[in-house]
Amino acid sequence: MKTIRIAAAIALAFSLNVQAAESVPQERPIGHAERVFAFHDAMPTGVSVSETGRIFVNFPQWGDDVKFSVGELRDGRVVAYPSQAANADFSSVQSVVADGRGKLWVLDTSAPGFAAPKAPKLVAVDLATDQVSISIAFPSSVILPTTYVNDVRFDFRVGAQGVAYVTDSSLSGPGAIIVLDLASGKAQRRLSGHASTSPDPDFIPTVEGESMKVRTGDGSTQKFTVASDGIALSADGQTLYYSPLSSRHLYSVPAALLRDPKVSEAQLAAAVKDLGEKGASDGLEADANGALYATDYEHNSIRKRAPDGSWTTIASDGRLLWPDTMSIGPDGYLYFTANQLHRQAIFHGGHDQREKSYGLFRVKIDARPAPTK
Repeated sequence: MKTIRIAAAIALAFSLNVQAAESVPQERPIGHAERVFAFHDAMPTGVSVSETGRIFVNFPQWGDDVKFSVGELRDGRVVAYPSQAANADFSSVQSVVADGRGKLWVLDTSAPGFAAPKAPKLVAVDLATDQVSISIAFPSSVILPTTYVNDVRFDFRVGAQGVAYVTDSSLSGPGAIIVLDLASGKAQRRLSGHASTSPDPDFIPTVEGESMKVRTGDGSTQKFTVASDGIALSADGQTLYYSPLSSRHLYSVPAALLRDPKVSEAQLAAAVKDLGEKGASDGLEADANGALYATDYEHNSIRKRAPDGSWTTIASDGRLLWPDTMSIGPDGYLYFTANQLHRQAIFHGGHDQREKSYGLFRVKIDARPAPTK
């Protein structure tokens, strides 16, 4: 009987302790991240909101059952965009970007599973007609066997029909910024292998308390290294911001120097600025007021860089598992995907730890997107 009374006392103590634990302090979320859509099938990476508020997303070929590469959110579901038939011409889409001028641009890596690219291209869909209107193949001179075109920004204030700035976020070769003239289709590969477009050799991310490394079934590991990834163009078009995914540093370079073929690589490298640490980012975005936004995938957060260079966290929430791509809508919200990229099987010995659904979130910033014209 005495043993029973002791056991009962211990059970009561544990019960009281559990009740007390229900009100223990815990990390507070920052800002108000509102989930606006849940994805129950393939994992999304990119999102873009047009000047009329239409929302587009994409799904790369990374092993999921991808029914279509580009989709639009309509009436509470994702439908193939511009059509299921048109999606047959996309190989593996990494980014979609609405340009503020009535077009949605699709960046097709042509590298499913990060294989050697076959024919990467940039495709424009006319949002008024929902028809493909432009398709530009990247010249072979700027595409290496290791190239993985990742994200793109546009400036229609320069050149006959504007230019596109594209990051090469190679996993095994040199990173770079590719400058593509939209009228001629000519391109330049700039800052190829420069420190600012390369993975930081000392960087190992920590996500959900674990060092993020490629882990095989036999227990061996290797570093996960990704070159230049996020990219943003300042509101005046003068400065291009970018960052390797495998780094916590933000870099900038004058856009005019990038475009000028007469500027040597040495001169261009000398003009690159290391703007210091911002956190480990996948996506970057700029607004019309001169602010810059960066995802912080180590801390489930979105950060804002004011024009004076100071940083603040505008959203931090346990649901924001690997915030990826961002886009500013005409409603003054910053939209972004959260896709649990770090939980993929490649990082956990072949065991996929992702939990559906994946999310599309937004946070109010009361700003408009940086203009492209």
